Amino acid sequence: MASASAHPDDPHFVHRTGWLRAAVLGANDGIVSVASLIIGVAAAGPAPGAVLIAGVAGLVAGAMSMAAGEFISVSSQRDSEQADIRREKLALKKMPEEELAELAAIYEGRGLSPDTALLVARELSARDALTAHIRDELGLSDALAARPLQAAFASGMTFSAAAALPVLVAWVVPASAIVPAVLAVAVAALALLGAIGARAGGAPLLPAVLRVLGWGVFAMGITFAIGSLLGVSV
Repeated sequence: MASASAHPDDPHFVHRTGWLRAAVLGANDGIVSVASLIIGVAAAGPAPGAVLIAGVAGLVAGAMSMAAGEFISVSSQRDSEQADIRREKLALKKMPEEELAELAAIYEGRGLSPDTALLVARELSARDALTAHIRDELGLSDALAARPLQAAFASGMTFSAAAALPVLVAWVVPASAIVPAVLAVAVAALALLGAIGARAGGAPLLPAVLRVLGWGVFAMGITFAIGSLLGVSV
């Protein structure tokens, strides 16, 4: 008997977009922001203890900010989705024939003949009209639905894990080696992050790595330059 799926043990990459986006964003921000902070402070010339304190403070504050920001923004997205779903429920109750015609028009626009489009719309509506409209009119699905807690957890945890790398390096290396050591570790971590993100999302490897590296190195370079020129913590 043929399998119901051509790849039952290999789900589509789109099912990962919710947590993957938040995780990559959190990890990238953790590496770039905390490494840049440490490099900028170290370039300004404070004692190693001050550099380490700045890094730890950046890690804690950044993780909380990322988690809260993800929760708030994704909650706003979820609220918008729920508002549209409520509107569809009301429209289906008040004018079901108009909603049926709207669904048929969507299928006709995708290439079905008018008769077939209407038949499909009728059969799907008879089974679950609201689900059909949510999926085909609003473009929403379980895989892509907003999940605030998932996004907040993924972003906050990956930020913390990634930011811990430059903090650990700043702690163990001599004061004179903080800037080059943190820069080297951050670059390596960004390249690894780009590769992992590309692999998890099914994207080409090289463009993803170069994109993450380019912006990360640019941010750290600017922060180092400001710290060196002004002699202040940035």
